[in-house]
Amino acid sequence: MFLGYIIRRLLYMVVTLWIISVLTFIIIQLPPGDFVTTYVNSLVQSGRGPADRVAYEAQLRRLYGLDQPEFIRYIRWIERMFLYGDFGQSLAWRRPVKDLILERLPITLSIATLSVIFIYLVSIPIGIYSATHQYSIGDFTFSGISFFGMSIPQFLFALILMYLVYRYFNINIGSIFSPQYANAPWSIAKFLDMVKHLWIPIVIVAISSTASVIRVLRGCLLDELRKQYVITARAKGVPEKKLLWKYPVRIALNPVVSTIGWDIPWVISSESIVGIVLNLPTLGPLLLQSLMSQDMYLGGTIVLLLAGMTVFGTFISDILLALLDPRVRYE
Repeated sequence: MFLGYIIRRLLYMVVTLWIISVLTFIIIQLPPGDFVTTYVNSLVQSGRGPADRVAYEAQLRRLYGLDQPEFIRYIRWIERMFLYGDFGQSLAWRRPVKDLILERLPITLSIATLSVIFIYLVSIPIGIYSATHQYSIGDFTFSGISFFGMSIPQFLFALILMYLVYRYFNINIGSIFSPQYANAPWSIAKFLDMVKHLWIPIVIVAISSTASVIRVLRGCLLDELRKQYVITARAKGVPEKKLLWKYPVRIALNPVVSTIGWDIPWVISSESIVGIVLNLPTLGPLLLQSLMSQDMYLGGTIVLLLAGMTVFGTFISDILLALLDPRVRYE
């Protein structure tokens, strides 16, 4: 039964990703004009515009295949993607989309993965402590930090950390590497330098979700600890640790586990903002540039990739929820 549940969820993932690919391709085409229009406008503004703009635009559209109907372009894009692993050619960068993404994907996934790990390693113990020590000094301290984390804009937090780290530790965190290691080959020293810079974007990206998970877990666990079965078990002399971990914590974790799929897109979108502020070589700034230039193949591929991460995260959260709570019915 559990295997059938997993297979059904995988089939839902495939259908969902196909629908997302269609919507993504349509939405990218919605703004007036296209890449050629944006490119020629930039030439005109710089004083290098063509003599015959209409003919030049028509020539470029034939060159890039933009003179074909949208559904033909979509079919060719999907066909090349799934049959040959070819995501198309970036119109702005004039390079294969796959190469551009692979250059930035490792650091993007590293920040996203470590941020998600940071969120749950920090928030779950703090949420449990705050609920079991309600109105203590620690509870008030962590609650204050949580409200700060949920309220401060991430770009502002990034700028504040950049200033504080540079002033008191003399470390420039405006990149993932120090200048002397930016173009150097990989070595132990370069890896340690990356680690020295990497913790800043991880904290910035994760702080809002960490604060949110702390508040959710604290509230859910407080509700469970006031229920009759907990009071009865405690009156019968069940040890406090056994009582806490066997039922209330497991039940209180349900909303936390079920929203893992939501944390992944939030982390990715936060990484986009942080990547722009800190000048990180991640997919966020690349996505912004592709959307501004209406580079449909690059922008569509990145959006589809991020959507795939979201769908996969939702799949993982469904599996974990089914394992955590026997009350979840597979059918």
